[in-house]
Amino acid sequence: MLEVTTLSSPGEVSILSLFLQAHIVVKLVVIGLILASIWTWAIIFEKIVTYRRTRSQMDQFEKVFWSGNSLDELHRSLTGRANHAMAALFVAAMREWKRSHETGALSMMGVQSRIDKVMDVTIARETARLESRLLFLATVGASAPFVGLFGTVWGIMTSFQAIAASESTNLAVVAPGIAEALFATALGLLAAIPAVIAYNKLSSDVGKIVTRLEGFADEFSAILSRQLDERN
Repeated sequence: MLEVTTLSSPGEVSILSLFLQAHIVVKLVVIGLILASIWTWAIIFEKIVTYRRTRSQMDQFEKVFWSGNSLDELHRSLTGRANHAMAALFVAAMREWKRSHETGALSMMGVQSRIDKVMDVTIARETARLESRLLFLATVGASAPFVGLFGTVWGIMTSFQAIAASESTNLAVVAPGIAEALFATALGLLAAIPAVIAYNKLSSDVGKIVTRLEGFADEFSAILSRQLDERN
């Protein structure tokens, strides 16, 4: 048996009053949606800052990389402090290159294959790092409207019980309960819309960063391949 919620007076239409007079189930839905919305915006701001910093660091690295300086010097300067995706990719490939030469690898094709594999693994790891917590945005965008709708349906059921108990269909009696129920749907949309927009935008940003990493990996692999041919 659902608990019958006592409707507020017709004049009480503030958001706080709608929340306070809501059924406990509706309150839990509202609190959950508010927390999801706060966490969504925290992820959005953190990702915007992270991706902007990553692009800036990649620009700076590419400028140094193509400046004509020695790859060995660049590797020594970055070892232990490769703090962004492209530098990590470069360091991983150079580490495998040096390890292969120190162990006296005979097969140049084997060296090239291992370097390519190391760069693929590094790109996959950096992609996973950049995409972390984006799944939460997708989940909120897909589920928040339905969670809000659940709160609305429950609130309307409770309101109808209150209407039946009061034996009145006066608009002043019905309106507060309906507004209380629809409040959950509004919050669900408020949480979902930014999450969907941000997920699409941030996923596109990750795709562009990964494309740059893959392009750099191909170019760097070609450089190392030429050096292998020269030493062969």
